[in-house]
Amino acid sequence: MNRRYRKTIIAGNWKMNKTASETKKFAEELKAILPKAKWCDVVVCVPAVNIPAAMKAFKDVRVSVGAQNVFYEKSGAYTGEVSADMLKDLGVKYVIIGHSERRQYFGETDFTVNKKVLAALEAGLHPIICVGESLEQRELGITMELIALQVKSALAGVPAEKVRKCVIAYEPIWAIGTGKTATAEQAAEVCTFIRTTVRHLYGARIARSVTVQYGGSMKPANAAELLSQPDIDGGLIGGASLKAADFVEIVNAANQE
Repeated sequence: MNRRYRKTIIAGNWKMNKTASETKKFAEELKAILPKAKWCDVVVCVPAVNIPAAMKAFKDVRVSVGAQNVFYEKSGAYTGEVSADMLKDLGVKYVIIGHSERRQYFGETDFTVNKKVLAALEAGLHPIICVGESLEQRELGITMELIALQVKSALAGVPAEKVRKCVIAYEPIWAIGTGKTATAEQAAEVCTFIRTTVRHLYGARIARSVTVQYGGSMKPANAAELLSQPDIDGGLIGGASLKAADFVEIVNAANQE
């Protein structure tokens, strides 16, 4: 982490979990144990149907509400989709874009990820852009080439003044929901490379200001070690974000000097 230049952000990704009433219960549990000091920003990305309940439940807690997906058109005949303006109007601040599960199950591509990033920024949202390689790709030795392609594709057409609103989350696919975690060295190597890629696109000053998260099975046991790396500025937390106590432990790790 480097708080001098950029935000530290711990974001929970609930995926398809919790009802509206369970969201309220979680917020009550979190409120009781969330530390008073605000060193890092805390975000909870909930299912779309839970956003109104989450906005209400987290109103008195220092937690921003995020969405897990967005469509790139402003309006139209796109049954089941949700636009960036709709999210913004609900009070949403962050939106996850390009998660590997959406790429795998719902056919998202680097092209559609870019369109969603542009739509989110236009609406004033902060996109959390997910990039990452499969185990096969890592073993082939093409991790960095793939990450560079994903980062450059996602940021295509994004003006320099808006890049700082972007968060980039490195999520090695082989470490999502598997219990496996990249070592601190592996995670740091890729997160540093992500920042280098942004520097080549926009220059050193902007690259320094972009928050880069790690998101492959970060949990209380490994959070402090991962977050001690200079180019890891937070986490995109899956399973550990569903339990208030575990989530707060990760927040506490991010709040260390």
